Amino acid sequence: MPTPDPFVEYTISSEQVFDGGLLKVWRDKVGRQTESGEWNREYIRHPGATVIIAVAESGKLLMERQFRYPLGRICWEMPAGKIDPNESIEVCARRELREETGFEARDWTHLGTVHPCVGYSDERIEIFLAKELTQQGTALDHGEYVEVFEISLEDAEAAVLDGRITDGKTIACLFWAAKVLR
Repeated sequence: MPTPDPFVEYTISSEQVFDGGLLKVWRDKVGRQTESGEWNREYIRHPGATVIIAVAESGKLLMERQFRYPLGRICWEMPAGKIDPNESIEVCARRELREETGFEARDWTHLGTVHPCVGYSDERIEIFLAKELTQQGTALDHGEYVEVFEISLEDAEAAVLDGRITDGKTIACLFWAAKVLR
């Protein structure tokens, strides 16, 4: 029998402490096989999301300016959105690109997954590359307001370094974009 990994925790008890429209908050009591004791873990269950590295005909990336209430400011981000119940990640990515930017893409590639908040959330964001875009017209959700703009990869990287881009999923996408577009 293999030696237990001292890092692995197991659930002793689990209790949902908040049930919101988007987020579900849980408080679990956990233990470890390698030592005695119990610890509390509070975390958010999230339905998951997709983010799209959309490459315009110009070769530049499509980005959005959007007000983010928790930060109280406008952020620069890649198009993204949450996965609806029973929706595949591919369908979500296509829907979000169309809704937020007005573009559809003919060429789609799933690049990977990022977990933006591993200390307190199970959220996963599926990263897609979208190329061969055609403008179809936006279909924003009620109350959603975004401004779409194009930016070169180099200028986006500079915007990370000077603090104009602080969104984690966008920064992860720029890492991927540098790998697959150069």
